Amino acid sequence: MPMTRLDQLLEALRAALGERLLSAAAALNEVTVVLRAADHLEGHRILRDDAALRFEQCVDLAGMDYQGYGDGTWEGSRFAVVTHLLSVRHNRRVRVRTFCPDDELPLLPSLIDVWPAVGWYEREAFDLYGIVFEGHPDLRRLLTDYGFVGHPFRKDFPVSGHVEMRYDPEQRRVIYQPVTIEPREIIPRVIREDNYGRGR
Repeated sequence: MPMTRLDQLLEALRAALGERLLSAAAALNEVTVVLRAADHLEGHRILRDDAALRFEQCVDLAGMDYQGYGDGTWEGSRFAVVTHLLSVRHNRRVRVRTFCPDDELPLLPSLIDVWPAVGWYEREAFDLYGIVFEGHPDLRRLLTDYGFVGHPFRKDFPVSGHVEMRYDPEQRRVIYQPVTIEPREIIPRVIREDNYGRGR
């Protein structure tokens, strides 16, 4: 039986990454590999430079929070960084996941030396998840305000936030104040006829 394109890609990934690779799997016609945290930078450099791979473009980088994943059965590290890479030369894509070893201070090396444009994605992951990218030359918030407290995409971030912002006409400026919204649970009320869904 001839090898499929996914099988060929998996074989090339295993050969190029070797011990740096924690796992490699194909599902739903996509390949996902998991790198060791210590090999995050070097592994991505290999993915870009290896002749059999040549993933020239990082098309996305995102943070992930696995707190409560799998209905609370997840026992691995809480935070991960996921990159989506594209090889124009070989017409292939791969997803790369690297878990941050420390949940209290999620930290990984920056990939900005491999793909300079990834700096924007890393700033977003820092802002929304609090993942620190060591070696990033300008790691600061990107989407939230500079005075924002916390990281809003973390699973434990309160739904209503910590502070709210409004324009104060007397002070003629934007001010911050504690959230005044009282949290409440909204349970939808469902009313059905006795014979709902049955023929008349």
